[in-house]
Amino acid sequence: MVRKIITYPNPRLFLNSEIVNKFDTELHTLLDDMYETMIASNGVGLAAIQVDIPLRVLLVNIFDENDEQKKEDLLEIINPEIIPLDEEMITCTEGCLSVPDFFEEVKRYNHILLKYQDRFGEFKELEAKGFLAVAIQHENDHLNGHLFIEKISFAKRQKFDKEFKKKKKNHKKEK
Repeated sequence: MVRKIITYPNPRLFLNSEIVNKFDTELHTLLDDMYETMIASNGVGLAAIQVDIPLRVLLVNIFDENDEQKKEDLLEIINPEIIPLDEEMITCTEGCLSVPDFFEEVKRYNHILLKYQDRFGEFKELEAKGFLAVAIQHENDHLNGHLFIEKISFAKRQKFDKEFKKKKKNHKKEK
């Protein structure tokens, strides 16, 4: 089932998500629904809080070298812990399903170790580099109540705030 994605400035996006302790059918339904929602929204990642569920659950499904987004490449990440493996940073243009129509460059670690649990509660580790590492860090920020717009420069954030207020004002006029 495709769920509604909550968008900025919804205060729930700024909640800290809770650790998952039950790896049951309810969690599996959430994961399946999140996947459908992410794909229907043309996303490469989604955190549970974005569908208004404050649990430490996220998905990442980036495109492969053939520009295909295959379900078998889907990462279901529960209770993640991210450890930078070096200090090298990478700059990527990011967008967010909870901050629609806004894209900006953000610096993140290029090489990380991800420790997490899968849908069955099994502990896993994954070393990630490049865009995969960026996507994981972006989604993990959601679990800690943060959005990528908090990582942009002051000037770019002012530009975002101005554009957001303008869109909001225009949206009210249309109603």
